[in-house]
Amino acid sequence: MTDMEIIKNKEYGGERPLFGMRNLYMENVIVHAGESALKRCMDVKAFHCRFEGKYPFWHCKDLVIEECSFPEAGRAAIWYSQNCVMRHCLVDAPKMFRMMHGVDVSDCDFPNGEEMLWDCDGVRLQRVQVANADYIFMHTDNIVIDHYEQDGNYSFQYSHNALISNAKIDSKDAFWNTHNFTIIDSEINGEYLGWYSEGLTLINCHISGTQPLCYCQNLTMINCTMAEDCDRAFEESEVTADIASPITSITNPRSGIIRAKSVGEIILDKNLTIGENGCKIITME
Repeated sequence: MTDMEIIKNKEYGGERPLFGMRNLYMENVIVHAGESALKRCMDVKAFHCRFEGKYPFWHCKDLVIEECSFPEAGRAAIWYSQNCVMRHCLVDAPKMFRMMHGVDVSDCDFPNGEEMLWDCDGVRLQRVQVANADYIFMHTDNIVIDHYEQDGNYSFQYSHNALISNAKIDSKDAFWNTHNFTIIDSEINGEYLGWYSEGLTLINCHISGTQPLCYCQNLTMINCTMAEDCDRAFEESEVTADIASPITSITNPRSGIIRAKSVGEIILDKNLTIGENGCKIITME
């Protein structure tokens, strides 16, 4: 068995200073400006380190990164890697995690989450906050999220298989073209929620924003509430929904059943071809 290489209280810079190392423990290490500091490394544990250079962890395997920081210049820090655990980190660098398998993040803050988590498989987030997160979770599959806060638009597009709970997501155009997403006990705010999704399930959720949940296939909503600005909902969607609040307006639902406390307006275009049985709309008032 290879002995562990231990590096403490050191500073590095330039190109690839720790390239290809195996079984490495780093503590209080600063990686200054440069590129690809730990490219092609394996079995790396980094504790209380700072990664200032670009692309520090590319093509790596088996990473544990704890109480570390990634300033903005350390952009695109972890790509093309497998099995990354990150805990208690502050990540100001954008474009974190790309084309990866096995990402486990807990108790971390991402103030600049732009284009984060693209083309990944097997992602778990717990107690994570992300801001400025435009285009987060693009083409990423098999996601589990709990206790999550996000501010950023166009999120979760073209992604498959997710369970999200206890989340607050502020995002225009969230969940477009997603497949098999379940969202529980969460708040989702933003225009045009869930368009073109398939198998989207919302349970005990509150949503806001104009024209939500249009062009959906197999949409299910259980004990959800909709804000007053949720107008023109469900256009051309296949939907089964139990809404414990009024709905401002519904436009051209394709099929299924919608139960709501009340509906302000139902807009049906006579020239639209709908399902054989249409969509039943039932109000409690």
